[in-house]
Amino acid sequence: MPVAHFHLVRGTFTPDQGRELLVRASAVYAEVLDSPIERIRVVLVPVEPDLLAVGGVPVADGGAPAPYFTAVVLAGRPAPQRAELLRRLTGLLVELLDVPASAVRGHVVEVHPENWGIGGTPASVARAGRLPSADDARA
Repeated sequence: MPVAHFHLVRGTFTPDQGRELLVRASAVYAEVLDSPIERIRVVLVPVEPDLLAVGGVPVADGGAPAPYFTAVVLAGRPAPQRAELLRRLTGLLVELLDVPASAVRGHVVEVHPENWGIGGTPASVARAGRLPSADDARA
């Protein structure tokens, strides 16, 4: 189920950096969530410089090409685990793209298992008995 989207300004990363981000972000996700890597999906979304503004200034006009990511997880993951995802995915962007951590934005989106499909079946059914409960999340 884990899915990550990285929105990066086209021209601010090389094809090799993009591939490395896909591979290493997949490994980070699998490790942090203790999930089989086969379930991980990572998407690199190139954004044209005239379609992103930072601080009200389009990147094409001199705005900073600040990376942004979204990490999707099933609801019930503990807060420390979600924080670790934020920390490590930010660190990966800092390392690979040589950007300051303060320029990176990201967020974790929790999706309820009944709202996530695996092969057309809600995760609440497909992963029945293997999902954390609401009580687990509070522990």
